[in-house]
Amino acid sequence: MSVLHDLETVIAARKGADPESSWTAKLLARGPEKCAEKFGEEAIEAIIAAAKGDTENLTYEAADVLYHLLVLLAARGIALDDVLAELARRQGTSGLAEKAARG
Repeated sequence: MSVLHDLETVIAARKGADPESSWTAKLLARGPEKCAEKFGEEAIEAIIAAAKGDTENLTYEAADVLYHLLVLLAARGIALDDVLAELARRQGTSGLAEKAARG
């Protein structure tokens, strides 16, 4: 198991919890659209840190991005292993070739 898999397990456990008991439960209770919005906010914060060359803050924001991505995936019923399988499928394929194959 990886840290991301461990986090996915924690997120799944909070899915039906009282929204007042945890941030994860609160996000999930608000629905996939709110989870997507929060993911986008965190991604923008990571982009800003990267553009400024603030590596310490980028590290912090990247962790937030990964967490909020896992929450978003959980909200839509997508397993981390499905995403990892897609990455494995693409491994060894040129990014340009993969993009062209999608049309």
